[in-house]
Amino acid sequence: MWPSDRDDLKRRVLWATFFLVTAKVGQVTVPYFYKWATDALNGNHDNLGFLPAFLIGPVILVLAYNLARIVQLGFNQLRDALFARVGQHAVHQLAYKVFLHMHELSLRFHLQRRTGGLSRIIERGVKGIEAIVRFTILNTLPTLLEFVLVAAIFGFSYGFAYVAVTAVMIWLYVWFTVRATDFRISIRRDMNDSDTDANTKAVDSLLNFETVKYFGNEEMEARRYDVSMEKYEDSATKVWTSLGWLNFGQGVIFGVGMTIMMVMSALAVQRGDQTIGDFVFINVMLMQLAIPLNFIGFVYREIRQGLTDIEHMFDLLDVPPEIVDKPDAKPLVMDNGSIRFDDVHFRYDENRPILKGISFEVPYGKTVAVVGPSGAGKSTISRLLFRFYDIQEGAITVNGQNLRDITQKSLRAAVGMVPQDTVLFNDTIAYNIRYGRMDATDEEVMEAAELAQIADFIRSLPDGLNTMVGERGLKLSGGEKQRVAIARTILKAPPILILDEATSALDSATESEIQSALDYVSKGRTTLVIAHRLSTVIGADEIIVLKDGVIAERGTHNSLLDENGLYKAMWDRQREAQETEERLKDFQEHDELGVIVRKRPDNM
Repeated sequence: MWPSDRDDLKRRVLWATFFLVTAKVGQVTVPYFYKWATDALNGNHDNLGFLPAFLIGPVILVLAYNLARIVQLGFNQLRDALFARVGQHAVHQLAYKVFLHMHELSLRFHLQRRTGGLSRIIERGVKGIEAIVRFTILNTLPTLLEFVLVAAIFGFSYGFAYVAVTAVMIWLYVWFTVRATDFRISIRRDMNDSDTDANTKAVDSLLNFETVKYFGNEEMEARRYDVSMEKYEDSATKVWTSLGWLNFGQGVIFGVGMTIMMVMSALAVQRGDQTIGDFVFINVMLMQLAIPLNFIGFVYREIRQGLTDIEHMFDLLDVPPEIVDKPDAKPLVMDNGSIRFDDVHFRYDENRPILKGISFEVPYGKTVAVVGPSGAGKSTISRLLFRFYDIQEGAITVNGQNLRDITQKSLRAAVGMVPQDTVLFNDTIAYNIRYGRMDATDEEVMEAAELAQIADFIRSLPDGLNTMVGERGLKLSGGEKQRVAIARTILKAPPILILDEATSALDSATESEIQSALDYVSKGRTTLVIAHRLSTVIGADEIIVLKDGVIAERGTHNSLLDENGLYKAMWDRQREAQETEERLKDFQEHDELGVIVRKRPDNM
């Protein structure tokens, strides 16, 4: 509300405060013109002697009354207009901090969260903050000021009895509102939980649209969503029903208080202690008081509901980042790109050790491949090198510098990744390739696409580079997505390259085409290859075979075959599978419609 770096917003706050006070003073002045106009119309000029002669006429007083209302309304709108940018700036800054904090949290956190529920929490939290800012500053403070002014006027003009009735009425009104709203908050929480659950199921189901279709589970997904929406419906119905009872109770309390004060004023008029104008004045003041009183209930509800909406978002802000830079962390200095794992132990949790003291080095400009059965810890190595997790024992160094001693930003700027599972942004092909270096020109983007063997495909598209790839890149085939990822990394041109199953989504023919591009990209770079297909790592300077979190074998392709160990067994299995696939192709025939018919070989 008072941004230290924005003098223009500070001035807006000061001017908004000025107009806020002016508007409230004007608001309690407006009923006086109504009172004087009523007395003038009733022929009672005894109490109007203090007014200038030109204002005593009934018509002039009526005009003055309406003019005062317009001026007071103008001050209110000026206040809101001046404060709008201040409030929206506060909302903007908080939303930005939450978004930034989400990216500072660890990979472990995001793997445990559901995207749909997370986005819903942030969306509701930002709206809740906006409501709190708007209602606290623009409604609560002005209302308190108006209460003070009304109490002062009643006490000075009509005596303590009117102040006492007003105070009791307001106290009962606020007490009832707070108690009823507190009861409704628990219902609101249930409604929010159901809403989050329904949104999570909807997003998960739509993100897995193809899987739903594969198994024909549309009705099951609809039922799961409907169960959550039924809970939401029940909670929402209770919210609105309880709101009706709350409004009714508020109306009864205010109505009783107003009745008492109007009776008191009517008796005073009969005694001659007050004029008809006084009777009207008290009525108008109470009617004006009803508006902020109603706002007090509304504001309290909105603030409490806003707090309910943002409590989960604040919980997110309270989650500390698991991986943080040291206070004295320095940028990575890249004389060369050597990588070293020295007796590295790592586990995701206490009961799940993944790496059990592995040591190896990837010298500058060389290619080292890591292979092994599924679950051996291959992909964990790439995550540790990006410092998505911190190791429990040992050390990982790049160019002789421990990852814990350098900034994460400089580390990740020096490392390029072609992942096994490529997920693209729902944007254009150009945006997804340019993501490797956002200041790259279209010519540089196309050059990277050429090297990744995807340029011809892009040219064949009606919109070329401006073609949208769809949610998670689903409009592209697996091979096309992988080529985009390769082009993106080529454009980044990092000194260190990680290929994590980079050709896993490609067929054998496409794999050989892509491999030449990867070989070109790897030249002069320190390259770590994590592979399933052993045929892609034959030319590696060293091959490391992982099994159960330890290095079982290491050497070149030929030396490992000579050892006749785990690598040789893996190689034989893959060769056998490839030969079986080739034999099956020899038995393909086409019927008269051109449909491929597979015949089972006699020796299978």
